[in-house]
Amino acid sequence: MHDILLIALYAFLGAAAAGLLGAAALVLIRRRSLTVSLTVVAAVAVTAMLAGTLAVAWAMFLSPHDLTVVTTVVAMAAVVSLATALLLGRWVVARSRDLTRAARALGDDGSFSAPDGPATAELDALSRELAATSARLAESRERERALESSRRELVAWISHDLRTPLAGLRAMAEALEDGVAADPDRYLRQIRTEVEHLNGMVGDLFELSRIHAGALALTPARMSLYDLVGDALAGADPLAREHGVRLVGDGVEPVPVEVDGREMSRVLGNLLVNAIRRTPADGTVAVAAQRSSEGVVLSVTDGCGGIPEEDLPRVFDTGWRGTHARTPPAGAGLGLAIVRGIVEAHQGRATVHNIPGGCRFEVTLPAPSG
Repeated sequence: MHDILLIALYAFLGAAAAGLLGAAALVLIRRRSLTVSLTVVAAVAVTAMLAGTLAVAWAMFLSPHDLTVVTTVVAMAAVVSLATALLLGRWVVARSRDLTRAARALGDDGSFSAPDGPATAELDALSRELAATSARLAESRERERALESSRRELVAWISHDLRTPLAGLRAMAEALEDGVAADPDRYLRQIRTEVEHLNGMVGDLFELSRIHAGALALTPARMSLYDLVGDALAGADPLAREHGVRLVGDGVEPVPVEVDGREMSRVLGNLLVNAIRRTPADGTVAVAAQRSSEGVVLSVTDGCGGIPEEDLPRVFDTGWRGTHARTPPAGAGLGLAIVRGIVEAHQGRATVHNIPGGCRFEVTLPAPSG
């Protein structure tokens, strides 16, 4: 038993010395190819065996004949191990290079196709992750293209909408300055109306910029949706009377919500103004609110005649105003984009779908806790 322990000790010391040298070699070549690292690992394993054997022989536990036999066996094992390590390393490196070429496409055309042929579990997992990343990048590029299209459309609409009232203001100001205005009071009233219109557009742009920048600070408080809807209906009533549209709010349940009252009032106001302007005279705009399994659902139904199915996904995009037949003279297509931004800031969802004779905008808000 004592001899076995000594043999184990000498073998361990010899193998440990070889292992330390191998570890130092791996540190030095850590930036080299994987093939070189695998070859070093195989060489370390064989060298450790040989070093342990030599240490045991040096301690006189092996005869010269036995040492020759063991050395020969270890040498043959070294040849096979190194050949296997080289083959494995070259195979892994080849698969890695294939994966690198496939991944390079992410920077060229944005697509990724996993290389053919078998691969290690780690390389296969990396391929799946790159494929998933490629899909996410494709979705992001599509969203970016849609956003850029909406941004260009918004700039075009804003430029048009600003040019018209500014030209009118300039003409009226020159008429007043030259003293040729037949009815100065009417001109002054018109100037004030146009200034209020411009002020509203600037306010919408500022609100939208805060939403896009993530700087919309909310101050949520628990309140009744019934009160919010009542105030919004009262504010929209003059516009409804001007357009000959009837407002109905009988389907509003007094359900509690936890929202920023000021911002949610803006949501309701934008939805009502949008519905009133697109509903013909003698039409009806109805507001309803009720609990659902998803939270609290607020809906505004108008009589616009419906939205083309191909336009439904774009209704809440910045700058969208629909077809020219449905586009009112006022507005820059920001109201519904602001609605979506504010609702999503409340962790809610804004949707729209057609109904017979019109469409229904729905705002789903999370139910208040407690």
